[in-house]
Amino acid sequence: MPELPEVETTRLGIAPHLLGRRIEKILVRQARLRWPIPASIALLEHSTVLSVQRRAKYLLVETEQGSALLHLGMSGSLRISSAQTPPEKHDHVDFVLDNAVVLRLRDPRKFGAVLFCHKGEVHPLLAKLGPEPLTDQFTGDYLYKASRKRNLAIKAFVMDAHQVVGVGNIYANEALFMAGIHPARAAASLTELEAQTLVNTIKVVLARAIEKGGTTLRDFVREDGQTGYFQQVLQVYGRTGEACFKCHTPIEQIRQGQRSTWYCPSCQPLL
Repeated sequence: MPELPEVETTRLGIAPHLLGRRIEKILVRQARLRWPIPASIALLEHSTVLSVQRRAKYLLVETEQGSALLHLGMSGSLRISSAQTPPEKHDHVDFVLDNAVVLRLRDPRKFGAVLFCHKGEVHPLLAKLGPEPLTDQFTGDYLYKASRKRNLAIKAFVMDAHQVVGVGNIYANEALFMAGIHPARAAASLTELEAQTLVNTIKVVLARAIEKGGTTLRDFVREDGQTGYFQQVLQVYGRTGEACFKCHTPIEQIRQGQRSTWYCPSCQPLL
């Protein structure tokens, strides 16, 4: 699934093509995605795009009539095309703009979403989300206080969108390695210093991934069809048995819930 850096990379890529443009038509070829596309999405037709925002892994295309709430699901992508470019098999939704440019949702697995949100309202999917990791609301003090009395593993804790949004599996592995924190430690065991260090490394890892265009997954491509590049500098993710870049100890892999976790047993001791 595309994670926060991939979604932010997509936002940065599509925003210049949408801002100030009028949505002439929304063509829905396949309405049965993760949730059925509501008929109310048509209310955005003939309205002007005021902003393109991101909240967690959702994109919000905001107009004076309301917003389109978009999610890329497991394998979706958004691409900028010409209205004359024929849609392919998995191109399910087109936002046709007044300059004959199309924002096209491609989603082979149909786990994505196109939803409508009335102007001034917060969509229920966004209502209970935690702070954005790259904002001033996500601090060491916040993480330390939120983790008190929580015996959940720290990796699962920072991946919980109710605590902080957008820290997916790849970036949780990388941030914990940079912070020197074992992923299986209880969240409540963090000291104030460790909480601050982890917040700092989460911000660094995510910002670096956005700068480099997101992480290449099996199906993810940017809005221009090019893959991201952060995968090339991953420290632990997917490196089972390979030497740690810091201490040369073999990277180990464990299962936590339904997720694989990678860590260095020397750099990230289980205290």
